[in-house]
This record gives sequence, C-alpha cells and structure tokens, in this order.
Amino acid sequence: MSGDTAGPARAAAPHAPVAVVGAGPVGLTAALVLARSGVPVTLLESRRELATESRASTFHPATLDLLDELGVAAALRRQGRTVDRVQWRDLDGRVHAELDYSLLAGHTAHPYRLHIEQARLTPLLLAELSATGLADVRFGATVVGAEDTGDGVRLRTEDAAGRGTVTRHPYVVAADGARSRLRALAGLPGTAEEYPDYALRVVTGTPLDELLPGLAPLAYVRDPRASFSALGMPDHWRLIFRIPRGVAREEVLAPGAVRARVERALPGAAGRAVRVDDAHTYRLARFLLPRYRAGRVLFAGDAAHLTSTAGGMNMNCGLHDAVETGRALAAVLREGGSGGTRPGSTLDAALDAALERRRSVVETAVIPRSEARTAGLDSAAELPARLDALRRTAADPAAATDYLLKASLLDVAPRPLKGDAHADLVPQAHR
Repeated sequence: MSGDTAGPARAAAPHAPVAVVGAGPVGLTAALVLARSGVPVTLLESRRELATESRASTFHPATLDLLDELGVAAALRRQGRTVDRVQWRDLDGRVHAELDYSLLAGHTAHPYRLHIEQARLTPLLLAELSATGLADVRFGATVVGAEDTGDGVRLRTEDAAGRGTVTRHPYVVAADGARSRLRALAGLPGTAEEYPDYALRVVTGTPLDELLPGLAPLAYVRDPRASFSALGMPDHWRLIFRIPRGVAREEVLAPGAVRARVERALPGAAGRAVRVDDAHTYRLARFLLPRYRAGRVLFAGDAAHLTSTAGGMNMNCGLHDAVETGRALAAVLREGGSGGTRPGSTLDAALDAALERRRSVVETAVIPRSEARTAGLDSAAELPARLDALRRTAADPAAATDYLLKASLLDVAPRPLKGDAHADLVPQAHR
C-alpha cells in the first residue's frame, strides 16, 4: 500500500492502537467491540462530524441482539418504530400474505424489526465508545497514505488545513464506505456492477396507515399495475420504487411525475392529500471484494461489499462484519500481544477464517436473498406464481419461520455473547 505525500508530520508513539477508518455505523461498531475487549483504538473520520443524511433505516432482530450486547439497542428502540409483521398487498388494499415476527420468539431476544435511521444509531455508539476511555476519536482526519510494513500499518492523515500526521498501528479496520480510500490505496478492485434498475425514494409525513386501513409498517405492494415498498418510520413513511436504468432521473424526479406516481401507488388514499416532502434517487449495485484483507488492513461493510438494498440486508450485514471482525482481531491482540501475529500462524489463520466467513455470508446469503426479493417484479406473468408461493409460506408456520430467519440473517449472523441472557435464544445453526 502507498500514497504518502510530502510534508512535515508528527510520528506516533510505539505500540499505537488499532486504527478504525470511518465513523459510520460499521466503523463505530468495530471500534466499540475492540475497546470493550480492552483494545485501544484510534477512530479516524474525514468528516467534521457524524453523518446526518438519510440512509439505511432497517435493523433486523439479529442486529438488535448484537446492539443490545453493546448497550445501545434499548435506546435505539425508544426512538424507532417497532415492526411486528411484514405484509404483501395489492394496490386496492387486499392482503396477499402476512408474516408475524412473533414466530421468531424462540430464536432471538428481539422478535421484531426496527425502523429508525442509521444517523440515530451512530451518536449512541460514539457515546459508548467514548465512555470506554480507550478511544481517540479524530474527526476531520482524512487518510491519504497507507504503508503495510509487515508488522503493522503506517497511516498518513491530513486535517482540513493540510497538516499531516503519521501514525503506526498493528492493524487497520477499513470501514470507510463504498468509495473506500484504503481499498484504493491497497490497489484492490472497487468497481461495482450496477443492477438494471435504480431506486426512487419518496418521503411523506402523511400517516399512510391512517389513510389505508390495515397497512403494515413494512408492506410490499405487488400488483400487475405497480410494485413498490412502503416503510413506516417513526415520523414519516418511505415509498421505494424501482426504476429501469434507461429512464432519466430528471424525468423521474420532476415534481409532477413524482406526484402522479404517488397517486397511482396509493389509490386507496384518493381524494386525501398525501404530502410529498422529498424525492431522491440512488443507485443499486453489487460488489464483493475477493478477500477482506490486504496484509494488516481488514475491510468491513460497504468497503468490502455492496448489495441490493432490498430487505435492508446490506447495512445489517456490515454491522455483523464489524462485530465478528472486531472480536477476531481482539482475540489476536489478546493472545498474540500488542503487535498482533505473524502471517501463517494459528492466530493469523483464525483471523483469516473470520474474514472469510463474513465474505461467504455476502456471497451465499445476502446477495442471493436480496436479489430474490425483487426478481420478476416487472413481470405480470410471474406475479401470480410468486404470490401463491407467499400464501403457502404464510399458511405454514415452519416455512414462515424459516423465511423470517433468513430474511433477518439470523442463520448467518454472529451469535450474541451474553450467555445468560441469550444462550437459549441463539439459532441452532450457531451452536
């Protein structure tokens, strides 16, 4: 890895802490797992403060179990909207099928999904991290160079004024997002494959469940006339449409076009004002690093993978990355000393195995499951068979439970470590 630039810099003291790059949900979670394990961390974030823009908004049961272990699940739930069922319906309000999250009661301490923006989680994680006394949090610190020295990583950062700092760390966790600077510095591939559709998200403060009787806070509208998702948030609703990539974004975002799309999507609310507070598009793409490691730099979250946003799996998977990677790295430093371990050693192999498990989850579970949720949405011919399969699933408690387990990633998530609280609630696959 390279990328150092010329200029004066302050050298770090020996035995520097692990560096975590990126103060989003993934980076903060990884840093907190390490600090709670007694590992000092330096958290580097190029922004001047935590991000506040609207991004991911779904937390699955498996993720809530892990966030509970970190002491933030209860506070997050108080701010969020608890979702106890998932529903499929048509434009006229007829329910095709419905699954109740209570089916997961024997598999998780949180048998529900939580809708809350990720920007509500990050301050909770930062507060817990700061309380450990083992974290040096640096905002406005952009990584501009990284050199793997074999026994550590030499990082160069710059502040907004261009002043450089050089630090040395036994390991670096790269949680710096889809445009990861560390991934580029390592010379790793970073080109994502775009899906044939992109997403239009329409935000309304109108309480849709008051206008549309029986509307669940997690509803998938499946109809030959239109298909979209409706998510009830604590103070607004999100309508998410898939738009063919050939349709110009300017055309889709024209106020009249957005209003017409919303009116077509909510005929049951005809004659009632549905306010459009915001409309924006975002791309849908898939990407997977061939290996979640470059020497002593470990990759997690969007720096390592991107998937379809269907089902809200990508961010949840990233949080699972952070937990498992943080635990594995803490074990290496605990047993191998502050400098880590040699390549090829048993401890190093254990770290590789943890990273490969995380990669395998994306390849064999997250990508196939998220893509299956949207396959054939534009095909009126395929829709009846898909809806029949959903009805059969809903009518069979075992099949419904299996569906929810997999949709929630409970079968592939790291297990909680709170033995007393959760030992009897861990999915069988983890025992």
